[in-house]
Amino acid sequence: MSDCLFCRMVAGDIPADVVHETDRVFAFRDINPQAPTHVLVIPKEHHATVGALVAADVGLLGEVVAGAQAVALQEGLVTDGGAEPGYRLVTNTGPQAGQSVHHVHFHVLGGRRMEWPPG
Repeated sequence: MSDCLFCRMVAGDIPADVVHETDRVFAFRDINPQAPTHVLVIPKEHHATVGALVAADVGLLGEVVAGAQAVALQEGLVTDGGAEPGYRLVTNTGPQAGQSVHHVHFHVLGGRRMEWPPG
């Protein structure tokens, strides 16, 4: 979609600090980080929400989650053998959840202790 911010980043029309990329997944640093590590992981193909992605290609959803794990490993948030120290994986789906860019994306947050509820 030509008017989608993330599609334009995937196309190279808008610069991004890319940290991980496969044929179908694209991950880049958030421009307004909420943690020491804050990376967005998206499918390169446009899908507005998680529901839309599941309906179209549930396998791609798995690839996006695998991309998030690859980012966490690369950034030192987890080790190959376990989940220490850990990271938070967040997605907002729809306007009531606070989704501001309507291209499904997951936030990989880490590098500090994550409290719940966030605050």
